[in-house]
Amino acid sequence: MSSIPDLGPVPQRITADAAQVRRLIGDQFPEWAGLPVRPVAKGGWDNFTFRLGDAMVVRLPSAAEYALAVDKEQHWLPRLAPSLPLPIPIPVAKGSPGADYPFPWSIHPWLQGEPATADRIADPVRFALDLAGFLAALQGIDAADGPQPGKHNWFRGATLRTYDATARRALTALDGHIDVDAAREIWTTASDTPWDGKDRWFHGDVAQGNLLLDGGELAAVIDFGTCGVGDPSCDMAIAWTLLTADGRQAFRERLSVDDATWARGRGWALWKALVACAQTRGRSDEESVNARRVLYGIFSEYASDHR
Repeated sequence: MSSIPDLGPVPQRITADAAQVRRLIGDQFPEWAGLPVRPVAKGGWDNFTFRLGDAMVVRLPSAAEYALAVDKEQHWLPRLAPSLPLPIPIPVAKGSPGADYPFPWSIHPWLQGEPATADRIADPVRFALDLAGFLAALQGIDAADGPQPGKHNWFRGATLRTYDATARRALTALDGHIDVDAAREIWTTASDTPWDGKDRWFHGDVAQGNLLLDGGELAAVIDFGTCGVGDPSCDMAIAWTLLTADGRQAFRERLSVDDATWARGRGWALWKALVACAQTRGRSDEESVNARRVLYGIFSEYASDHR
């Protein structure tokens, strides 16, 4: 059995603001110094995100670990884009540390669209098919020399057991609040299901905020900071976190997902849901309600799949 990667300590995040971005732009890209800079609402955790004029976006990693993705995106996104059926954020420029900001950073084009939510999707099955088509194209790109799982993407594409400790801590915290026996069975099944070892490209964070809609249809896929090559089952988690039951079936059929990959994908979704439920335990806000919705959806689908 291969060794389980060590996730290491929690990243020590820094802060960044619009004034800092203006200084970075003025020092390193004076041709854009006159453009307005404004923060993006809900700009993400791994990066601080700022609009630069109307056509660009500045992304500043919030910790040293997240900064590892900058060179990867600069190198690989221009190479991946021609083979993909939807726009992705090909970097426009790479910035260096400066203005009291310690990491490399990047400028990307601003891709139009709004983050996907269930109520904004015009046709859930069409959306699922379009997303599956995008991931099929991504998986079909030659994975030779692609970035293997590591700290740059928090070991997405590696064994699910990497996250066993966090999953089991969440289970302990949720004992008496959810059916932990069912959750433990699903988690163990997923963790014990082997991968065939064939490297494939994956996005690594196929989540609502990284899927952009235009007119209710999937229009772009953003934030490739966790991309890499390895086991693509991590990209299956969206089937439980966002898709409807009909959309999930269409998604699986379009991608021709085998039982083993599906089981591991369910495990990735379960891990996310357990951690979210543990963090929001005792609350009744939107985040808590959504986490439990996903968790109970996983329970229901698993039970149906194992009758």
